[in-house]
Amino acid sequence: MIDLKIKKLHEDAVIPKAATEGSAGLDLTCIEDGVALIDACGPVITFKTGLAINIPEGYAGLLIPRSSIAVKTSYVLSNSVGVLDSDYRGEITAKFRDFNEFYGGKIYKKGDRICQLVIVPVPKVNVIEVEELDDTERGEGSYGSTGD
Repeated sequence: MIDLKIKKLHEDAVIPKAATEGSAGLDLTCIEDGVALIDACGPVITFKTGLAINIPEGYAGLLIPRSSIAVKTSYVLSNSVGVLDSDYRGEITAKFRDFNEFYGGKIYKKGDRICQLVIVPVPKVNVIEVEELDDTERGEGSYGSTGD
């Protein structure tokens, strides 16, 4: 078990917690209705959590959609999975693409759990340039190469 230091940046911020004993992620709650901007692909909505965290070195935080997002909302995390590095100390925010005009669904409001934070180990990597890679059974097979 690791200690995760969390700082409230806003009085309405909610300290994240796991929904059940076996939950992998900590639910993050938004402190205000999302702020929408329109880009070439449509609306992008940013939700603030009012929280900053101190992830221990050797770990990273992943912002992942809650499992209910697919059936209750029309949101998709704009970068699929957000990565919080161990040296980041700013506010945790989540950006979503909003497909509500196409699919309908709930729109997140202040106080809603918007995504989950999963803490994962990140080993140090020594990058080595080589001329050849080890052979494997799969080889260079790409998408769909291992069957249906």
